[in-house]
Amino acid sequence: MPTQKSEAFRALHHAPRAFIIPNPWDIGTAKLLAGMGFQALATTSAGYAYTRGLSDYQVGRDQMLAHIKELAAATDLPVSADMESGYADTLDGIAETYRLTAQAGAVGASIEDATGRADDPIFDPVEAVRALPAPFTLTARAENHLHGRSDLNDTIRRLQAYQEAGADVLYAPGLRTREEIQAVVSSVDRPVNVLMGAPGLRLSVDELSEIGVKRISVGSALSRAAFGAFLRAGREMAERGTFTFGEDAVSYADMARLLGPRPS
Repeated sequence: MPTQKSEAFRALHHAPRAFIIPNPWDIGTAKLLAGMGFQALATTSAGYAYTRGLSDYQVGRDQMLAHIKELAAATDLPVSADMESGYADTLDGIAETYRLTAQAGAVGASIEDATGRADDPIFDPVEAVRALPAPFTLTARAENHLHGRSDLNDTIRRLQAYQEAGADVLYAPGLRTREEIQAVVSSVDRPVNVLMGAPGLRLSVDELSEIGVKRISVGSALSRAAFGAFLRAGREMAERGTFTFGEDAVSYADMARLLGPRPS
């Protein structure tokens, strides 16, 4: 694991202002985002799954690790990996997943506390992977808001427990208001990641920084925005027989400029 990238990534979480960590889903989008001046990247398991013709949680561990290795090598930016719930049913298996994630070149990763089982949807995963050597940045995700448990007090209790277990960054996707975000930030003393890009939550980087948020991700939203444009274009052709979508498309020349000239 590249120490220089790891330390630079960790330092971003302690800057005065929140930073955006956008989520590419392939090498091309990683290079485009790097060229825009972002300081770090995060993978998206859903966005990558879509490129494989799958829905989220249908990509296996080995394939996801290969994807992470490609993205980590695609740019000079530090990459944090979305590793779902660790791709294993045992604590030892989860720990092995995160060791392999670091070996693939990621400087950090997230772990979800969702089991995928309706009878027991939430578990406590953090201690399984805290033995990784520093400075691997572990982000612990409290998933209850995404799994029918919209209980902010429960969210905060879980994040506090993950803090005590040694998580470096805390993350509760599904928060919907400024007040909920503020409550989470004021209840923990680790950097907090907030998910943006969902309908209804319209806070800027400046506003989130004022609340105390340190990191902002967009999950699969960028990939879904791209697929949204693709679907609108396809429907226009199929249903209307017109091609106005091309007016909003990035030009061939601009893509060549952004991604570099073709090899001679």
